[in-house]
Amino acid sequence: MRPDDISEVRKLHLFEDMQDSNFQTMLNAAYLQTFPAQSELIREGDSADFLYVVMEGSIELFAKSNGRETTMAIVRPVNTFILAAVLKDAVYLMSARTVERSRVLMIPTDNVRTAFESDPDFARSIVTELAGCYRAVIKDHKNLKLRSAVERLANRLIKYHAEQGANGVVELFHDKRTLAALLGMTPENLSRAFNTLKPYGVEVKGNCIKLTDLAALDVLAKPNQLIDDRTV
Repeated sequence: MRPDDISEVRKLHLFEDMQDSNFQTMLNAAYLQTFPAQSELIREGDSADFLYVVMEGSIELFAKSNGRETTMAIVRPVNTFILAAVLKDAVYLMSARTVERSRVLMIPTDNVRTAFESDPDFARSIVTELAGCYRAVIKDHKNLKLRSAVERLANRLIKYHAEQGANGVVELFHDKRTLAALLGMTPENLSRAFNTLKPYGVEVKGNCIKLTDLAALDVLAKPNQLIDDRTV
């Protein structure tokens, strides 16, 4: 690994408080690999072998059942995924594949569990990380259960708008089929939801979306801190 890569991993909340010796030991058997787009990294139901850290690119977490498939999340740099399965020495509940060419650090699960047992600061960081993940799942569940499809889309556009500089334009990170899956709707329902938002200043051209009446969109969306704010 390059020193810059190690430095980026070290900045993650999960690892920033670890003792240097434990951090280095944990990375001893880790390796960094570049994968082309659409490479399958893990398959749901398989045993957890590695903790994954996305260094470049993006990863789609997805699941299948009864002939159906849906996107669960998109992971971007620099972030980990499948931490709970690693700690429990359990099977993966989701599959993962690269969305684009991606560089991924893979840390053996045994190394992570050994560091968890020997480094109290790392253990506390893991508890905090998993607590945050749990709260994020609750917020996503509330979003799905308490909002209509149109309200979910409106709030997602407001979120993306804030993340991208609040300049009146939103660039989708992924195709509309993936966006529909993330919002718990079909592509057809997503298309109808976009049409419903036209009177609220939402103009769609491919993956570029203009928001020309943010006040009206905000009134419709009714953002809720206890759903939409990931820091709470």
